Amino acid sequence: MPFVTLHPESKTPLYQQLYQAIREAIESGTLPLGAKMPSIRQLPEELGVSRTTVEAAYQQLCVEGYLKSRPQRGYFVAAARRRGEESPAKSVSLPSAQRKSPVLYDFGTDRVDMDSADITIWKRHIRDVLNRPDSITSYGDPQGEFSLREALASYAYRARGVHAFPEQIIIGAGIQPLLTILCGLLPEKRVAMDSTGFLQAERAFDDCAMEVVRLPSDEEGLSVDALANSGVPQVLVSPSAPTGQTAVMPPSRRFALLHWAETSGGLIIEDDYNGELRYTARPIPALQGSGQESTVYLGSFSKLLLPSVRVSYMVLPLRLAQIYAPRVRAYNQTASKIEQLALADYIREGQLERHLRRMRKLYHGKSEALLSSLRHTFGADLPVFLQETSLAVVIKVPDAPSVVSRGESLGLRMKAVGQDLLRLGFSGIPLSRIPAGIEALYQAVNKK
Repeated sequence: MPFVTLHPESKTPLYQQLYQAIREAIESGTLPLGAKMPSIRQLPEELGVSRTTVEAAYQQLCVEGYLKSRPQRGYFVAAARRRGEESPAKSVSLPSAQRKSPVLYDFGTDRVDMDSADITIWKRHIRDVLNRPDSITSYGDPQGEFSLREALASYAYRARGVHAFPEQIIIGAGIQPLLTILCGLLPEKRVAMDSTGFLQAERAFDDCAMEVVRLPSDEEGLSVDALANSGVPQVLVSPSAPTGQTAVMPPSRRFALLHWAETSGGLIIEDDYNGELRYTARPIPALQGSGQESTVYLGSFSKLLLPSVRVSYMVLPLRLAQIYAPRVRAYNQTASKIEQLALADYIREGQLERHLRRMRKLYHGKSEALLSSLRHTFGADLPVFLQETSLAVVIKVPDAPSVVSRGESLGLRMKAVGQDLLRLGFSGIPLSRIPAGIEALYQAVNKK
């Protein structure tokens, strides 16, 4: 009976709370006419209440005609939903996210190149794990499988300069559940972000009653002076993943952030989204490597492996790891144990780093093709900003939201990131379709 929520601290007796919940379920149609109710022995076990509580609620419902007792068979719903009332599912109108036109040119940022995905090798690792029944017939470690945390500690140091012991690493199905855990470890319930924001992080913070303080940024990233003046003790930054037309955070701004954390006792939450995917220059090491005790590091594999493999990880400073350790058994692991074990093998065998080298070469070629097509079609004067680790370019066009709408009828899928900025992802679109896609974009921009 998932619709029943009892509050022992309430002044209303538990049997009345149970009575009211069942009555409302019958009147709304959640419990239909003739439905068999849980037995007086079963329901107390499910709800954690006494048998007397359930008997009193059932008796009152029988008196009022909502339930009927049948000897040797149990209790059944004896009343139908009130006439004239629509069920909740029919009375709520949900917005549709369906497009009117098929996608011919996918410049979204939520896909990877289908032909380059390491699916064959990934399937082999999944099969190997499935052939180890002793490993997959339990829930697994709520902090994440130790073999994966051990492999990640080594990989993150080689790829991003991150210093971590396996005991400092937490695995989760994406960044949001990891941020939820982090919020529970922070004594201060305020966190700063730059003015561009990060919707999924803000949702997690809001759900955990964390106040998000927006701070100004410039061409080098979030303003450290504004951060210091705000008095906010925590800040979320993405030094390797620019937004809009902002460049990757330069070393001077990184040093200023680390100095702020060291002198103020503040905490940097580093979202290193695709930090290892730079290809035009050597990847800049993560902030965490220079500020291990003042930085929480977040990493994922959405663009490097497959977006559908929802495995992300968080590296806690030792002081937060010590707070987390006694709480770990109170959490459920959100990432698939099978995928965790497969990823551990994939990393240990060197497959991930080999795949990373292939991806750098592929995405360098696709970014060059996209930039070349834009210059050829729009001319050299078009403002274009390469977002390397985001696997996208941003172009400046008038009334970008209207261009997105007009582009849908031409088979284009893209996103406006401001009134005059369009983001074109190149990770998912096949290389051969980029020129035709840019021609369609030119029509959308110039169509009135």
